[in-house]
Amino acid sequence: MRIGVAATPAAALPTLEWLFESAHEIALVISQPDRPSGRGRPLVSSDVSQWALNRKIPLIRPHSPEDLHGYIDDLDCVLTIGYGVLLPESILRVPLHGFLNLHFSILPAYRGAAPVQRAIERGERATGVTVFALDKGMDTGAIYSHAHLVIEPTWSSLELMNALALLGPHVVEEALVAVEKGIQPRPQVGAASMAPKISKTEAKIDWSFHSEVNLARIRGFFPKPCAWSQFNGMVLKIFQAQLFEASLKPGEISVIDGNLVVGCADSSAIALLRVLPGGSKEMSGIEWSRGLHLHGGERFD
Repeated sequence: MRIGVAATPAAALPTLEWLFESAHEIALVISQPDRPSGRGRPLVSSDVSQWALNRKIPLIRPHSPEDLHGYIDDLDCVLTIGYGVLLPESILRVPLHGFLNLHFSILPAYRGAAPVQRAIERGERATGVTVFALDKGMDTGAIYSHAHLVIEPTWSSLELMNALALLGPHVVEEALVAVEKGIQPRPQVGAASMAPKISKTEAKIDWSFHSEVNLARIRGFFPKPCAWSQFNGMVLKIFQAQLFEASLKPGEISVIDGNLVVGCADSSAIALLRVLPGGSKEMSGIEWSRGLHLHGGERFD
């Protein structure tokens, strides 16, 4: 089939590589426009744009869904993977077999923008990927294929996303075979749940929560938007932490056996392993405490 792929993140690359080597033709890649990034705010292409340019595959970066008219009219279908743009029905109906989506959860659980982060935040032990037919709803379309995955207890959302991305080629292949054979997708069944985007405000750690809740949030929110707290008005991003046996008040800081430990609810605590202070570089929690000459008894704001 002649396929278009509308995608933005690196998680799409394993599926793109498989499609590139398959009997299907990637006739078009669609990605978001280049965005300012980093110091100096230079324009940076998405991971998918760079992939298409390197392989000399036709690439468009439309500023509006309506700009797709004339580019997707002769395609058999378009596969979306984390494209990040809500497409109207008038566009979804254009390709011969419509649009398919590779979603990083087992639908109808975790519909929305942040299924991977929310699964870890909420302590799920398993998740997976789903390929479904896009419709006007939020991840409500009928399902072609899915695959399950056990979540390792130490994984961050970055590690989980990488593992889920590797399942993409298998479920996409299964879905495309069904499309070619005229097999109709099945409606979603079961209780639906939502996975809304995580704001920077939501990612701030509340030390009055239990340590297990805060650890799940730290793992789930890494690398974006990243959990954070404040000390003396300075922002400290928290990349990695672990549970620690200590009896401290919520937000209280202590250095114990070479670990930077922070109290949470019910006399629970976590040790901060990797942090990023504002305006500095990534470092260990204990390095950060030594730089500020912390000796214990201090508190996060």
